[in-house]
Amino acid sequence: MRPDLETLEAATGYKFADRATLRRALTHSSHVHEQTPAPGQSAPRDNEQLEFLGDSVLGFLISEDLLKRHPEAAEGRLSKLKAHLVSATWLLQAAQGLRLGDYLQLGRGEEMSGGRSKKNLLVDALEALVAAIYLDGGMEPAREFVYRFVIEPGVTAAGAVDEPNNLTDYKSALQEFAQARHLPQPRYVIVRERGPEHAKTFTVEARVGREWVGQAEGNSKKNAAQKAARDVYERLQTGLAADHAPSI
Repeated sequence: MRPDLETLEAATGYKFADRATLRRALTHSSHVHEQTPAPGQSAPRDNEQLEFLGDSVLGFLISEDLLKRHPEAAEGRLSKLKAHLVSATWLLQAAQGLRLGDYLQLGRGEEMSGGRSKKNLLVDALEALVAAIYLDGGMEPAREFVYRFVIEPGVTAAGAVDEPNNLTDYKSALQEFAQARHLPQPRYVIVRERGPEHAKTFTVEARVGREWVGQAEGNSKKNAAQKAARDVYERLQTGLAADHAPSI
């Protein structure tokens, strides 16, 4: 038996005035496509629009908190911190902590293929949940939710956001970053090989679309690709943050 929505409300600390908004936040498009509404009734709505809104609300609230927490920090550092907190990897932890997969309304095919544990479905549901709380109760309860389940877990005892300094898989990080911002997927090309067989050096180019390109050398193709991915990943964070900065 699936847990009821009261259990989820208790876990989030927020009680909905209109629980239909919460149901919509948990409804995947695969479920909607399988429904045949009765005459005179409208079809249920999926959570895609709520996900769209929730992504913006989440980004705003995280940016707001980081500015308060680090008033003297450079824009580049703030961008890196924000990118970590809005990444699919980080949001997945929040969704799993709330057991959102248990509450999803899925179509039969999505259910059979393990949709309740898929990263993209869980992250989408979390963003939709943020939007649902915002629409139902306003910015303050949304702020409390995001702080409790997204920001606070990334805050160390010293009060600073825990940066992903131990990040080593920059190819995966770059792929998630590009996907989250609807950019082309990264491509990698070996530009050059030099040196003897036992001590070769490889130059790899990483590219996201036409604009974001980086090159790096390494003693293996994998090492060079990771370095090139890191270059593009860090410049993307800083560059996109500058592009979206409000003009004064």
